[in-house]
Amino acid sequence: MEDITVNELKRKIEAGEDFILIDVREPYEHEEFNIGGRLIPLSSIPAVIEEMNDEKDKEIVLYCRSGNRSLQAKMFMKQMGFKKVRNTLGGLVDWVEEFGMGE
Repeated sequence: MEDITVNELKRKIEAGEDFILIDVREPYEHEEFNIGGRLIPLSSIPAVIEEMNDEKDKEIVLYCRSGNRSLQAKMFMKQMGFKKVRNTLGGLVDWVEEFGMGE
């Protein structure tokens, strides 16, 4: 599945589309600012991947600060059989540039 831009992601969130949003940053980053994703730090993904087996066929959108950690998470999840994993291009750096930190 193709990666997603912050503009596409914002539209999906606002439209209430059915997908799983995961923040792969560290807890302190998530506390400072997040866009509502489930917090699963990149280093924790291997430990929780089995708990997510029932979500293998669902659309999953990953985000981090710049798109690098979420890309790593995407590649790992695809190797583990997840079919519809998308990386947020530019991450929250692009999100804040485009939309600011407030809703």
